[in-house]
Amino acid sequence: MATVNFLVKSKDNPATIYLRFKHGRNHDYTKSTNKLINPKDWHPKKKMPYLRDEHLKNLSTALSDLGNDIIKAFNNESADNIDGNWIQKQIDIFNKVYKISDKSDQVVDCINDVINTAGTRENAFKERGISKSRINSYKNLLKIFENFQEWKRLKYRIKDINLHLSEDFLNWMLEIEHYSLGHAKKKIDDLKTVCLNAETKGILTSPDLKSIKGGKVYNNYIIYLSAQELEIIKKTNITNEALKNVRKWLLLGCNIGQRGGDLLNLTEENFINKNGLELIELKQQKTGKRVAIPVLPTTKEILKEGLPYKIAIQKFNNQLKILCELAEINQPTEGTKAVMLDQEGKIIEKDEKGKYNESGIKRKITRTFPKYELITSHVCRRSFATNQYGILPTPLIMQITAHSAEKMLLQYIGKTSYDYAQQIADFYAKQNQD
Repeated sequence: MATVNFLVKSKDNPATIYLRFKHGRNHDYTKSTNKLINPKDWHPKKKMPYLRDEHLKNLSTALSDLGNDIIKAFNNESADNIDGNWIQKQIDIFNKVYKISDKSDQVVDCINDVINTAGTRENAFKERGISKSRINSYKNLLKIFENFQEWKRLKYRIKDINLHLSEDFLNWMLEIEHYSLGHAKKKIDDLKTVCLNAETKGILTSPDLKSIKGGKVYNNYIIYLSAQELEIIKKTNITNEALKNVRKWLLLGCNIGQRGGDLLNLTEENFINKNGLELIELKQQKTGKRVAIPVLPTTKEILKEGLPYKIAIQKFNNQLKILCELAEINQPTEGTKAVMLDQEGKIIEKDEKGKYNESGIKRKITRTFPKYELITSHVCRRSFATNQYGILPTPLIMQITAHSAEKMLLQYIGKTSYDYAQQIADFYAKQNQD
């Protein structure tokens, strides 16, 4: 049974009145009520002020009301959420230090609030308006969390999002919905951001909210096209004009090391001349960093007939696979790709017409596929970084890819400390030979 008592520790005037909350052996917290009293006016046995005047009567009533409010709040709260911070928050609410928002504290409403205020939210570059991809990420979270609530037959409030519920949500995404670990952890991060945003607007959150962790899952499958594979693709006989255009984009991308979105948005305006040096200059969409890439002879060769024509990134991804299949880039390769799964998590195969005979859910899985099935626009940046590593000085590669640390670049191209050690050993071996 939960109890609330009050005590005065000091004999100095004025003295602070403290609140002590007890429940079982695991919950015993003492917090300041931010109320003061002359110790001579405190009844130590009744643990309340003497009722000597109107002020003391009002103080006694306020303390009684505070105790009753905390007991009521406790009865509506999970015992897992009760700690010293929770007690302090209840005191602050009573003292009107902590404002309770008049906005809805339903999780789905708070996700919608983030989506609806996307244009005024601060982004990573300290500017107004979050990116379209971030908005889509929150829309995806909304859909997933609505399905989770429907599965649980419950509607959750922001303060319900604690360590236990976040683990429950994560396990549901992995085991029931068959999302990849990386995607599921990203949704946990997004949900935590929604809760922190709600907290800034006066909505109560769980005391252990900041202990919830999603995190990034690093890709252990480095898919890139080697210099030899790129040469095969370059020499493959292709009659289809659309695939010729895709090949041109691919070769250009692997030559300048940019992400698909930045690559496909290139125009003639990105090509400049500074002091006789021909450059491709652009601002990366994801990082906001400006990069300048020298136009090398290989780049000029690719672009001798002009830039390839515009293509949507999804179409680019689809046609890349067709192009690489024609070039017989089909060696068995372990990696991750999206497939259609049935309710039991088994892959649904396409029929001869390339269509699915049954409905399912699209999810990413990891296993061995023909390599062309794993090729996407991201192969451009990764191929550039991997093929140039050990040829170009690492800082120059980082200048083009815009990696901020060498460790990140090595992780990106799948290099380990052993590769680094081998590079040093090769350097000294060459020196000795010279």
